[in-house]
Amino acid sequence: MNKSQTVESIGFSGLLTVAFIVLKLTGYIDWSWWWVTIPIWGPAALVLAIGLMLWIMGTIVVMAEPPMKKKAQKK
Repeated sequence: MNKSQTVESIGFSGLLTVAFIVLKLTGYIDWSWWWVTIPIWGPAALVLAIGLMLWIMGTIVVMAEPPMKKKAQKK
């Protein structure tokens, strides 16, 4: 029988968040809580910002294209 084992770890951003929180609570850093928690919300904010920029650029490209001419229909 095979028993599969799943190992879950905290990951780099989780470890960085814990380290920043510990440093903030012990007084070694005097950062705003926004900067202390950036490893949690930073990647999501970056993805949203890139997506928003791509959407805006796509909208500009579509709006800048000249309208398509309709073909004359033969009767």
